[in-house]
Amino acid sequence: MAQVVRPALQDVLETTPGHIIGVSYPSGLARYPGLAAQAQRFAEDARMQVLQAEKQRQAAGEGPFELSLEFQLRHESPDLVVLAVDGSSFTGGAHGTPLIQRWVWLPREGRMLTVADLFPQPGSWERIAKEVRGQLNAQLSQRLASDDVTAAERAEMMKTATAMIDGGTEPRAENFAVFEPVLDGDGRIRALRFVFPPYQVGAYAEGMRTVELPSARLVADVAPAYRRLFGATG
Repeated sequence: MAQVVRPALQDVLETTPGHIIGVSYPSGLARYPGLAAQAQRFAEDARMQVLQAEKQRQAAGEGPFELSLEFQLRHESPDLVVLAVDGSSFTGGAHGTPLIQRWVWLPREGRMLTVADLFPQPGSWERIAKEVRGQLNAQLSQRLASDDVTAAERAEMMKTATAMIDGGTEPRAENFAVFEPVLDGDGRIRALRFVFPPYQVGAYAEGMRTVELPSARLVADVAPAYRRLFGATG
Protein backbone atom coordinates (compact mmCIF):
# COMPACT_ATOMS: atom_id res chain seq x y z
CA MET A 1 0.00 0.00 0.00
CA ALA A 2 1.44 3.37 -1.00
CA GLN A 3 2.25 5.71 1.84
CA VAL A 4 0.27 8.96 1.88
CA VAL A 5 2.63 11.91 1.72
CA ARG A 6 1.48 14.80 3.85
CA PRO A 7 2.29 18.20 2.36
CA ALA A 8 4.64 20.42 4.34
CA LEU A 9 2.35 23.31 5.25
CA GLN A 10 4.17 26.46 6.23
CA ASP A 11 2.80 29.92 6.78
CA VAL A 12 4.12 32.45 4.31
CA LEU A 13 5.35 35.97 5.01
CA GLU A 14 7.11 37.76 2.19
CA THR A 15 7.94 41.44 2.46
CA THR A 16 9.74 43.26 -0.33
CA PRO A 17 9.56 46.80 -1.69
CA GLY A 18 7.26 45.48 -4.43
CA HIS A 19 4.94 43.14 -2.56
CA ILE A 20 3.69 41.95 0.81
CA ILE A 21 2.32 38.41 0.95
CA GLY A 22 0.92 36.69 4.02
CA VAL A 23 -0.65 33.22 4.10
CA SER A 24 -1.62 31.33 7.25
CA TYR A 25 -2.74 27.71 7.55
CA PRO A 26 -4.50 26.11 10.52
CA SER A 27 -2.82 23.46 12.60
CA GLY A 28 -4.23 20.05 11.74
CA LEU A 29 -4.83 20.71 8.06
CA ALA A 30 -1.98 18.39 7.08
CA ARG A 31 -4.05 15.49 8.44
CA TYR A 32 -6.02 15.74 5.20
CA PRO A 33 -3.37 15.65 2.45
CA GLY A 34 -5.73 16.10 -0.48
CA LEU A 35 -7.46 19.06 1.14
CA ALA A 36 -4.14 20.58 2.20
CA ALA A 37 -2.85 20.27 -1.35
CA GLN A 38 -5.95 22.10 -2.61
CA ALA A 39 -5.32 24.94 -0.15
CA GLN A 40 -1.69 25.18 -1.20
CA ARG A 41 -2.64 25.36 -4.88
CA PHE A 42 -5.17 28.10 -4.17
CA ALA A 43 -2.58 30.10 -2.22
CA GLU A 44 0.17 29.60 -4.79
CA ASP A 45 -2.10 30.60 -7.67
CA ALA A 46 -3.03 33.80 -5.83
CA ARG A 47 0.63 34.47 -5.01
CA MET A 48 1.71 34.01 -8.63
CA GLN A 49 -0.98 36.42 -9.80
CA VAL A 50 0.38 39.10 -7.47
CA LEU A 51 3.98 38.47 -8.56
CA GLN A 52 2.98 38.57 -12.23
CA ALA A 53 1.11 41.84 -11.71
CA GLU A 54 4.19 43.23 -9.96
CA LYS A 55 6.35 42.42 -12.99
CA GLN A 56 3.90 44.14 -15.31
CA ARG A 57 3.32 47.19 -13.14
CA GLN A 58 3.52 50.46 -15.07
CA ALA A 59 2.93 53.16 -12.43
CA ALA A 60 6.12 54.30 -10.72
CA GLY A 61 6.05 55.07 -7.05
CA GLU A 62 2.96 52.95 -6.36
CA GLY A 63 2.97 51.13 -3.04
CA PRO A 64 3.57 47.38 -2.76
CA PHE A 65 1.03 44.93 -4.09
CA GLU A 66 -0.49 42.74 -1.41
CA LEU A 67 -1.94 39.31 -0.76
CA SER A 68 -3.48 38.16 2.50
CA LEU A 69 -5.03 34.71 2.99
CA GLU A 70 -6.23 33.07 6.20
CA PHE A 71 -7.30 29.44 6.03
CA GLN A 72 -9.54 28.13 8.82
CA LEU A 73 -10.83 24.67 9.65
CA ARG A 74 -14.49 25.35 10.44
CA HIS A 75 -15.40 21.76 11.27
CA GLU A 76 -13.66 18.42 11.69
CA SER A 77 -15.39 15.06 12.14
CA PRO A 78 -15.00 11.56 10.70
CA ASP A 79 -17.70 12.42 8.15
CA LEU A 80 -16.97 16.03 7.19
CA VAL A 81 -14.18 18.56 7.21
CA VAL A 82 -14.93 22.16 6.27
CA LEU A 83 -12.10 24.48 5.25
CA ALA A 84 -12.61 28.19 4.61
CA VAL A 85 -10.34 30.87 3.27
CA ASP A 86 -11.01 34.57 3.44
CA GLY A 87 -8.58 37.12 2.15
CA SER A 88 -7.83 39.67 -0.51
CA SER A 89 -5.28 40.71 -3.06
CA PHE A 90 -4.35 44.20 -4.21
CA THR A 91 -2.67 44.76 -7.55
CA GLY A 92 -3.60 48.38 -8.10
CA GLY A 93 -6.85 50.19 -8.66
CA ALA A 94 -9.42 51.60 -6.29
CA HIS A 95 -9.58 48.61 -3.98
CA GLY A 96 -8.45 45.04 -3.49
CA THR A 97 -10.03 41.86 -4.80
CA PRO A 98 -11.73 39.63 -2.20
CA LEU A 99 -10.57 36.01 -2.26
CA ILE A 100 -13.24 33.77 -0.75
CA GLN A 101 -13.55 30.00 -1.00
CA ARG A 102 -15.00 27.07 0.91
CA TRP A 103 -14.17 23.36 0.62
CA VAL A 104 -16.09 20.42 2.05
CA TRP A 105 -13.95 17.29 2.41
CA LEU A 106 -15.06 13.69 2.96
CA PRO A 107 -12.29 12.17 5.11
CA ARG A 108 -13.49 8.57 4.80
CA GLU A 109 -13.32 8.81 1.00
CA GLY A 110 -10.44 11.25 0.71
CA ARG A 111 -12.20 13.57 -1.71
CA MET A 112 -14.08 16.81 -2.07
CA LEU A 113 -17.86 17.08 -1.80
CA THR A 114 -19.33 19.56 -4.29
CA VAL A 115 -22.80 21.02 -4.67
CA ALA A 116 -23.06 19.17 -7.97
CA ASP A 117 -22.54 15.93 -6.03
CA LEU A 118 -25.25 16.89 -3.54
CA PHE A 119 -27.80 18.05 -6.11
CA PRO A 120 -27.27 16.17 -9.39
CA GLN A 121 -30.76 16.81 -10.79
CA PRO A 122 -31.20 20.03 -12.85
CA GLY A 123 -34.65 20.58 -11.38
CA SER A 124 -33.16 20.96 -7.92
CA TRP A 125 -31.38 24.12 -8.97
CA GLU A 126 -34.60 25.79 -10.06
CA ARG A 127 -35.97 25.35 -6.54
CA ILE A 128 -32.73 26.33 -4.79
CA ALA A 129 -32.26 29.41 -6.97
CA LYS A 130 -35.81 30.55 -6.28
CA GLU A 131 -35.36 30.32 -2.51
CA VAL A 132 -31.96 31.99 -2.56
CA ARG A 133 -33.24 34.83 -4.71
CA GLY A 134 -36.16 35.31 -2.35
CA GLN A 135 -33.83 35.77 0.60
CA LEU A 136 -31.42 38.02 -1.27
CA ASN A 137 -34.26 40.23 -2.49
CA ALA A 138 -35.66 40.44 1.04
CA GLN A 139 -32.23 41.52 2.33
CA LEU A 140 -32.04 44.07 -0.48
CA SER A 141 -35.47 45.52 0.32
CA GLN A 142 -34.59 45.93 3.98
CA ARG A 143 -31.32 47.64 3.12
CA LEU A 144 -32.87 50.04 0.62
CA ALA A 145 -35.73 50.87 2.98
CA SER A 146 -33.21 52.37 5.40
CA ASP A 147 -31.51 54.51 2.73
CA ASP A 148 -32.34 58.20 2.62
CA VAL A 149 -33.36 58.32 -1.04
CA THR A 150 -36.49 59.20 -2.98
CA ALA A 151 -39.01 56.56 -4.01
CA ALA A 152 -37.94 56.90 -7.65
CA GLU A 153 -34.28 56.46 -6.74
CA ARG A 154 -35.11 53.46 -4.60
CA ALA A 155 -37.07 51.86 -7.43
CA GLU A 156 -34.17 52.32 -9.85
CA MET A 157 -31.67 50.93 -7.33
CA MET A 158 -33.96 47.96 -6.72
CA LYS A 159 -34.18 47.28 -10.47
CA THR A 160 -30.41 47.34 -10.93
CA ALA A 161 -29.70 45.25 -7.84
CA THR A 162 -32.38 42.69 -8.67
CA ALA A 163 -30.83 42.21 -12.12
CA MET A 164 -27.47 41.44 -10.45
CA ILE A 165 -29.11 38.94 -8.10
CA ASP A 166 -30.91 37.21 -10.97
CA GLY A 167 -27.73 37.03 -13.02
CA GLY A 168 -25.63 35.65 -10.17
CA THR A 169 -28.15 33.00 -9.13
CA GLU A 170 -29.11 31.43 -12.43
CA PRO A 171 -30.10 27.82 -11.65
CA ARG A 172 -26.75 26.17 -12.31
CA ALA A 173 -24.51 24.42 -9.82
CA GLU A 174 -21.51 26.64 -10.58
CA ASN A 175 -23.35 29.70 -9.25
CA PHE A 176 -23.70 28.01 -5.85
CA ALA A 177 -20.32 26.27 -5.74
CA VAL A 178 -19.06 28.24 -2.72
CA PHE A 179 -20.97 26.77 0.19
CA GLU A 180 -20.49 25.43 3.69
CA PRO A 181 -22.61 23.15 5.86
CA VAL A 182 -24.14 24.55 9.04
CA LEU A 183 -23.99 21.73 11.55
CA ASP A 184 -26.09 20.76 14.54
CA GLY A 185 -24.79 19.44 17.86
CA ASP A 186 -24.54 15.92 16.48
CA GLY A 187 -22.43 17.00 13.53
CA ARG A 188 -25.27 16.61 11.03
CA ILE A 189 -26.05 19.27 8.43
CA ARG A 190 -28.97 21.43 9.57
CA ALA A 191 -28.58 23.98 6.77
CA LEU A 192 -26.42 24.89 3.82
CA ARG A 193 -24.91 28.37 3.71
CA PHE A 194 -24.33 29.61 0.17
CA VAL A 195 -21.59 32.23 -0.04
CA PHE A 196 -21.53 34.90 -2.75
CA PRO A 197 -18.37 37.01 -3.17
CA PRO A 198 -18.69 40.70 -4.04
CA TYR A 199 -19.88 41.36 -7.59
CA GLN A 200 -21.73 38.05 -7.96
CA VAL A 201 -25.07 39.23 -6.55
CA GLY A 202 -24.28 42.80 -5.54
CA ALA A 203 -21.90 45.70 -5.75
CA TYR A 204 -18.43 45.60 -4.22
CA ALA A 205 -19.53 47.89 -1.38
CA GLU A 206 -22.10 45.33 -0.26
CA GLY A 207 -19.37 42.81 0.51
CA MET A 208 -19.85 39.08 0.77
CA ARG A 209 -23.47 37.92 0.86
CA THR A 210 -24.71 34.66 2.36
CA VAL A 211 -27.99 32.76 2.35
CA GLU A 212 -28.85 29.77 4.54
CA LEU A 213 -31.38 27.17 3.46
CA PRO A 214 -32.50 24.66 6.13
CA SER A 215 -31.88 21.00 5.42
CA ALA A 216 -35.58 20.18 5.82
CA ARG A 217 -36.20 22.08 2.56
CA LEU A 218 -33.22 20.55 0.79
CA VAL A 219 -32.86 16.93 1.78
CA ALA A 220 -35.48 15.60 -0.62
CA ASP A 221 -33.31 16.89 -3.49
CA VAL A 222 -30.04 15.57 -2.04
CA ALA A 223 -28.51 12.57 -3.79
CA PRO A 224 -29.33 9.43 -1.75
CA ALA A 225 -25.66 8.67 -1.05
CA TYR A 226 -25.33 11.88 0.99
CA ARG A 227 -28.62 12.08 2.87
CA ARG A 228 -27.00 10.41 5.87
CA LEU A 229 -25.01 13.62 6.38
CA PHE A 230 -28.16 15.66 6.98
CA GLY A 231 -29.99 16.09 10.25
CA ALA A 232 -33.40 16.36 8.60
CA THR A 233 -34.84 13.31 6.90
CA GLY A 234 -37.86 14.83 5.27
